[in-house]
Amino acid sequence: MSIVCGLPLLECVYCLACARWAWKRCLHTAGHDSETWGLATAEEFEPVPRLCRYILAVYEEDLRHPLWEPAGGYGINPDWLIRKNTYEDAKGCAPPYIVYLDHEHADIVLAIRGLNLAKESDYAVLLDNKLGQRKFDGGYVHNGLLKAAGWVLDAECDVLRELVEKYPTYTLTLTGHSLGSGVAALLTMVVVHNRDKLANIDRKRIRCYAIAPARCMSLNLAVRYADLINSVDDFLPRTATPLEDIFKSLFCLPCLLCLRCMRDTCIPEEKMIRDPRRLYAPGRLYHIVERKPFRMGRFPPVVRTAVPVDGRFEHIVLSCNATSDHAIIWIEREAQRALDLMLEKDKIMEIPAKQKMERQETLAREHNQEHKAALQRAVTLAVPHAYSPSQYGTFSDLEEGDNSSRSSEGSSYGPSKKSTKKESWEEMIDHLFEKDESGHLLFKKPDNDNSC
Repeated sequence: MSIVCGLPLLECVYCLACARWAWKRCLHTAGHDSETWGLATAEEFEPVPRLCRYILAVYEEDLRHPLWEPAGGYGINPDWLIRKNTYEDAKGCAPPYIVYLDHEHADIVLAIRGLNLAKESDYAVLLDNKLGQRKFDGGYVHNGLLKAAGWVLDAECDVLRELVEKYPTYTLTLTGHSLGSGVAALLTMVVVHNRDKLANIDRKRIRCYAIAPARCMSLNLAVRYADLINSVDDFLPRTATPLEDIFKSLFCLPCLLCLRCMRDTCIPEEKMIRDPRRLYAPGRLYHIVERKPFRMGRFPPVVRTAVPVDGRFEHIVLSCNATSDHAIIWIEREAQRALDLMLEKDKIMEIPAKQKMERQETLAREHNQEHKAALQRAVTLAVPHAYSPSQYGTFSDLEEGDNSSRSSEGSSYGPSKKSTKKESWEEMIDHLFEKDESGHLLFKKPDNDNSC
């Protein structure tokens, strides 16, 4: 009898819990995820709207006679266009892209377009993946996107190598939108591990801007490559549902996302973080915040940035503007508005040129420190295959090519094998020290024959 009387009470508790969950989900806005992040500066955010216009230029058949040119134009000189690859050229192996030599900004740009809903080849790239199918550099990546990245490198290797050698002071920027951003992010990793194919380009010259990226790499890789890869958020990196499941599903997209959202709510974040196969948005995250709860319309955008480990956009925001905000044209407009506000603020403050240079150097140091803190945080949270950087900096190039034991299994796009072998701590100690009779370590005395 007592059990029967307790059933209504359990039902009330259950209903209250469901109501609380629905209330929190409906009130959750995108700004909640980044409210503790720092503000981005104009210097670091300047490439974003410009690269968005370069990506838009990929959609044009003839840049000398553009049909869908945005306000202000693409900012591209057709004479500096090195290569334009179409669907016919790629033969379904990768999305279309352009290689552009930007003399104005001392930049070699490879821009990749986003998903074409009318092209089966794009779906083939997107659907070519299963959870935990492809390992790369000690983590997991999207199999189809990695294949597309490898194809692009093989196709443009000679052109990029020639440009890198001819312009040694130019940076190599890989960028893309949506599907193309995932290809660009993985292409960055492939280039880092095959720098010998690009005239041994310095790692610091390589950078990537992934606009509205797909989840394409495991958490340890996303944090490790945050010094090279920069991602601009929208709804797609928040979608924990694998993209291949979305297009294979018989249910509508909102229904599938809702069901997945309810399922992930019941899974502790610690468990999700420790799943090595779970994919995340790559690199450093930039979040353009332009909406506030219980308010209509768009507000002056504010850009926040960080290298988060936990709380890395794990919540889907319920918004009727999710799909429209994913369009590259809207991202370009809001990014340009945000940049204009930053530049206007700097102009009002009248920052001298020397102080701007000092601020850029300070920003680079802060980003480096934030990246190291994120790596350490990943180790603290027991993220699979995560490691913290050496405090002495002696093995800082660990990720640059000596990971052959953790490279992609059976992949031709893995790290290049090095002929030189790193010296372990034990070998170094044996080389520099010797033990006396009591077992204490003493510096080895130089031989008299070799002394100067």
